[in-house]
Amino acid sequence: MGRLDGRVALVTGASRGIGAAIARAFGREGARVAVNYHRSEAKAAAVVAAIEAAGSKALAVQADVADGPAVRAMVERAVAGLGPIDVLVNNAGIADATPLDQMSEEVWDRLIATNLRSVFLCTRAVLPAMLARGRGKIISVTSQLGQKGMPNHTHYAAAKAGVIGFTRALAREVGPRGIHVNAIAPGPIETDLMGPITDEFRREKSAIFALRRLGLPEEVAPTAVFLASDDSSYYAGQTLCPNGGDIMA
Repeated sequence: MGRLDGRVALVTGASRGIGAAIARAFGREGARVAVNYHRSEAKAAAVVAAIEAAGSKALAVQADVADGPAVRAMVERAVAGLGPIDVLVNNAGIADATPLDQMSEEVWDRLIATNLRSVFLCTRAVLPAMLARGRGKIISVTSQLGQKGMPNHTHYAAAKAGVIGFTRALAREVGPRGIHVNAIAPGPIETDLMGPITDEFRREKSAIFALRRLGLPEEVAPTAVFLASDDSSYYAGQTLCPNGGDIMA
């Protein structure tokens, strides 16, 4: 028996990195998983195949999660193929490093749309059915940069801090109606979102972490499994931080 047996999960940005690791972990725990992707169809298909090889059911669903009509269509396809959504993981995101005095409005708007607007759109799309059933889990992947900031990442930090605020407010709004809303704020994780990681970067970052290394996507996924399962039944509005001991609450 898996911890997510009989549940349906939708994971955005699930063709690679943290999202793919979460989707695969959900499949191993018995969930049926809708694997969202934007452009990486082949990578999404590989994640679906891995979930099916683990004995569960999965479906790849394409959508730009910053586009409202596309999000609604994605949720409809996921429900038609797998059943009502019990767990939403808002994971899709992009990164960029630009000094604020050199940042265009287009760069700002694009990152805010993908990293924050998408959380609103996807959550809004699944929430009515969750409220009607009186249960559901909404998990958003934010970042420790939303807590501590970083030079040249004002847009990214603003979006990720916004996700934390969104999580806390929504938890108070829908918690009384049986919906659990929480977030995950990983530290630096070795994914392609970070771009090429040099040995020098690894040394500099690792030197300040208690565990002296960067994390792996597979080390974030168990936190999502926990928040999606009944084990987190008394968690609401929380931001859990698998970060190797960088920020310590």
